[in-house]
Amino acid sequence: MKELVSRPELCNECMKCERNCPQNAIRVINGVPIFCMHCAPEKAPCLNICPEEAITEADGAIVILEDKCIGCGLCRDACPIGAVTMDEKGIASKCDLCIDLEEPCCVLSCPTKALLVDSEKIISEKREKITQELERLKGIMKH
Repeated sequence: MKELVSRPELCNECMKCERNCPQNAIRVINGVPIFCMHCAPEKAPCLNICPEEAITEADGAIVILEDKCIGCGLCRDACPIGAVTMDEKGIASKCDLCIDLEEPCCVLSCPTKALLVDSEKIISEKREKITQELERLKGIMKH
C-alpha cells in the first residue's frame, strides 16, 4: 500500500511537484504541500458521498473512476482539505498516488525529499532523534 507523506520543513517551494503531477492535484501553499490524504475508505468523505459509486479504493489510494463520474461536485464539496477539483470536462479529479507508476511523480520530482511514499522512514528518523536526546539527557542527569 502506498501513502504520500509530506515533510513541510524540507519544502523549498520550487513547485516541481505541482508542475509534474499528471492529475494537477498537488498545491504548495506557504511551503506546505497540500494533496489528497487518501482517507480510510469508511471515513473518506468523497467516496461516501458519491451517488454513482465513481470513487473507490485501490491499493490504498482513493481513486475516481472517470467513466462513472457524473460531475455533480458533491465529492469536491465534501473534501475537508479541498483536494478534489473539477476538470475542464466537468469530471472530478484528484491525486491517485500515480497508482500505475512505481512512485508518484511528485515524489520523484521533489529535489529536497519533502515528499515521500514511506512514513516508516520518517518515523524511524524521529525515533533515532528521540533516542539520541534521551541518551544525552540520561548522561546529564548522572552528573
